[in-house]
Amino acid sequence: MSAGKRRLKSALALPDLQYIEHLRTTGYGDITLGRVEDHPCVATAAAEDQHLATLVRRKGESLAQLLVRLDRAIERAYEHQIYTNEVYDKPT
Repeated sequence: MSAGKRRLKSALALPDLQYIEHLRTTGYGDITLGRVEDHPCVATAAAEDQHLATLVRRKGESLAQLLVRLDRAIERAYEHQIYTNEVYDKPT
């Protein structure tokens, strides 16, 4: 089987990520995974020109767990106007 046709079984175990799916299906949002500064894995979500969430992958956290946290952070942004940025917002 070619690499393009291979599917990861663990991807099937993901829960419904309704807020990530909303960003994807409306065409107005972006989800990004990548390095930011000294953080090797960061997940970000934005809707049009509005930042919704930036989460740093925790030690021992699976990619699926990070995506679930991102979905919840997007929900908080939409429903309660609470915007999460774990890269630049330091706890007080």
